[in-house]
Amino acid sequence: MKKPFERFIEGGLALSGVVTILTTLAIIWVLLSESWGFFREVSIVSFLTDTEWTPLFTNKHYGILPLLSGTVLTTLIALLTALPFGITISVYLSEYAPKKFRQSIKPALETLAAVPTVVYGFFALTVVTPFLQSFIPGLSTFNALSAGIVMGIMIIPLIASMSEDALRAVPKSLREASYGMGATRFQTAFKVVVPAASSGIIVSVILGISRAIGETMVVAIAAGQQPTLTLDPRDAVETITAYIVQVSLGDVQHGSIEYKTIFAAGISLFVFTFILNHISYRLKKKYQEQYE
Repeated sequence: MKKPFERFIEGGLALSGVVTILTTLAIIWVLLSESWGFFREVSIVSFLTDTEWTPLFTNKHYGILPLLSGTVLTTLIALLTALPFGITISVYLSEYAPKKFRQSIKPALETLAAVPTVVYGFFALTVVTPFLQSFIPGLSTFNALSAGIVMGIMIIPLIASMSEDALRAVPKSLREASYGMGATRFQTAFKVVVPAASSGIIVSVILGISRAIGETMVVAIAAGQQPTLTLDPRDAVETITAYIVQVSLGDVQHGSIEYKTIFAAGISLFVFTFILNHISYRLKKKYQEQYE
């Protein structure tokens, strides 16, 4: 028979799960119910295919593609920046760094995640952008490149820390077997340990992508608020999250079609994130089956 304390703990855990599910369902309901009014006035085909997004202008267009391209572009730049550094740091801390050094540097690395994102935004605008302008001709003051690079710097601690935990969880016997067959430390790290920890590394990358997609202040400050359909990182862009902030803090009349665009943009971001997470989950499951 279970003790009262155990039943209390189980009940609390079950309640937490139910609250999480209900919260998610409530968010979906709000997005669907509010965006329904938008799609009653704007064709979903036009929303998905129009190449202009100017709901706050006199000549109104409601194509989500410019916001989506800005989101994808900055996220891709952030991932290209964070992934090599994050994996390299995690491999070094797990396989090469002395124990005392690892115990001191890892907490310091994780403190970068506590820096307010508005600080990263101003760092991108006042430091990174002028530096890039010194050798990239035609780079505008607001651009996707500096915003993406700083977002990548911001998510390096997340990817590095979680990947290092996954690498250290690999059984020591695998390393010893690799060394016993004559492999070097480098070969063991990148041909044995990293593949064995690939599922955990993929999880860290998934969380890093989600963090970059949902970032607001860095892109709002450094990338600009110009919804342009472009894949040129030198151009100013606007992401979905930056547009939502722009309208939410502006003078747009509540209940108007312009105001409802933030819910249409929000549900687009939700669907986009869901698709990415689903693809990432499939990849994670594939690697888990491969190395089990």
